[in-house]
Amino acid sequence: MQKISLTKKSSYWYDLPVRLIAQHPKDKRSESRMLILNKESGTIQHEKFDNIINHLLPSDILVVNNTKVIPARLFGTKSTGAKVEVFLLQQKTENCWECLVKPGRKLQIGAEIIFSEELEAKIVDHAEEGGRIVEFYWEGNFWDILENIGNVPLPPYIRRKSTNKDKETYQTVYAQERGSVAAPTAGLHFTKPLMKQIRQKGIEILEVVLHVGLGTFRPVKTDDIKDHTMHSEHCRISEEIAEKINQAKKNGKRIIAVGTTTTRTLESFAYNGKLNSGSHWTEIFLYPGKDIQIIDGLITNFHMPESTLMMLVSAFAGYENIMNAYKIAVEKKYRFFSYGDSMLIL
Repeated sequence: MQKISLTKKSSYWYDLPVRLIAQHPKDKRSESRMLILNKESGTIQHEKFDNIINHLLPSDILVVNNTKVIPARLFGTKSTGAKVEVFLLQQKTENCWECLVKPGRKLQIGAEIIFSEELEAKIVDHAEEGGRIVEFYWEGNFWDILENIGNVPLPPYIRRKSTNKDKETYQTVYAQERGSVAAPTAGLHFTKPLMKQIRQKGIEILEVVLHVGLGTFRPVKTDDIKDHTMHSEHCRISEEIAEKINQAKKNGKRIIAVGTTTTRTLESFAYNGKLNSGSHWTEIFLYPGKDIQIIDGLITNFHMPESTLMMLVSAFAGYENIMNAYKIAVEKKYRFFSYGDSMLIL
């Protein structure tokens, strides 16, 4: 029997038929399927997501990432008429953004771009990994213009063009703080009525922030995952939230994280089992052998083979449990990735 190395990338591979990669969301968010995994026993149940309230205790603390996805993909033209694409990555100043551009050869320093009558831009510098620093000029409100002409940055495995409907469906119902170019997808299953039900049960919902970057889709390229360098993402926890979570843990309450981004935020602020507050860039990489200090439960989606997110859920739930759960999810024809079904790990 082949020995499994939990630091070897190939240990996190599984066979996924392409037809199981969800290309569209469910008509109703909370009607997604939910695989429930007991991380102690490894037992599995199958339910609909809107039954999640039956698995939460009144004393639980539910922690969500309230980041908001921006319509980051812009299509424009140069003065020559050449069509170009600009993908917003990170705001540097009020007017300047770090961006990915296509085609790069047509967008060198000094190149000017017209997106609409209200929005134009100029390439002012080079950035890392072939990116550009782009200075924008506009009339009116920048964010309103972006909402009107920008496109939702759907993940590369969703092989269709984004639509205006995606601006609603690829956004959590509790999204507030602009800054992500990918959704914290575990939260997409919640509806406002379900959130109300959860609160009425006595469960407190607390918010943290991690702005999800494109790095979330970048593959692990090293055979030994310990050699992998994580992408850096900005996250924040307020003093009030940190105090509430610390008090809850002291009182023996369960901390349930909605999503891997929430988990990474909490764990990046953890020290000796206690949560600190603050604002910083995190490159935390959680895989089997790494301590999970804060969370007791996790709501998550099904992740790509050999991804850092597969490694994170394996660190929390146990490698064998996760690989078995994914095998069963494929057999049961669950829908995978961003618009797919969910998993509750307790």
